[in-house]
Amino acid sequence: MTHPEPLLQVRDLRVDVGERNVLKSVSLDVPAGALVVLMGANGSGKSTLGLTLAGHPRYRVVGGRARFAGQDLLALSPETRARAGLFVSFQAPPEIPGVKNNLFIRTALNAVRAARGEAPLDAFDFLGDARTAATRLGLPEAMLSRPVNDGFSGGERKRNELLQLALLKPRLALLDEIDSGMDVDGVRAVVQLVQELRAQGTAFIVISHYLQLIESLAPDAVLRLDQGCIAQTGDIALAGDIARTGFAPAAEAVAV
Repeated sequence: MTHPEPLLQVRDLRVDVGERNVLKSVSLDVPAGALVVLMGANGSGKSTLGLTLAGHPRYRVVGGRARFAGQDLLALSPETRARAGLFVSFQAPPEIPGVKNNLFIRTALNAVRAARGEAPLDAFDFLGDARTAATRLGLPEAMLSRPVNDGFSGGERKRNELLQLALLKPRLALLDEIDSGMDVDGVRAVVQLVQELRAQGTAFIVISHYLQLIESLAPDAVLRLDQGCIAQTGDIALAGDIARTGFAPAAEAVAV
């Protein structure tokens, strides 16, 4: 009996940033609708993995492969990866001066809709959907007409990432410390949105060290990244162990 190919399949991925080898060998599978939590100490390569999958030009793949939805992901341009349904949030979302938030998101959404063979949304229909989603996520409606992240607080920037996620409805979303800077209501909004999108088939890789969020997300797997390699694979118990003892004891236990 043949098993379907995972939505994301990464094998022995090795990545250099400048002259430094950051990812030494990363292999993982993410089926459609699954949720994988990625944990690791600072500098272990978590954000590098996300930005590499997104196609950031600074991150140079020197070995291995990655397939997404049956395609060679590494052969696709960043724009094509996004249109195919890959969404990667920023750990620190940047400002884009002079570009209105609603125009930015509507342009991205219509590019994805075109790739899906769907008709574009006009400004009126888009704003209706965007206002509804913003209200549910606790993002002030006024933020829609301001330049992207211009003057936004840390939590508002993260909620704006959630707004993009809610409207784009990707096939796979990698959320890089989406809870950072969020208040309690913001964390609840993350959990609710992830649960809703998972029910629709979206898969997630969530980078987080916040045990309460991880427990609320009920991940299918927890992976610990160490020095550019997947050092441990487990379930929610692994996240609990790391939260109690830290990364250094976890690494020592594996070594022993």
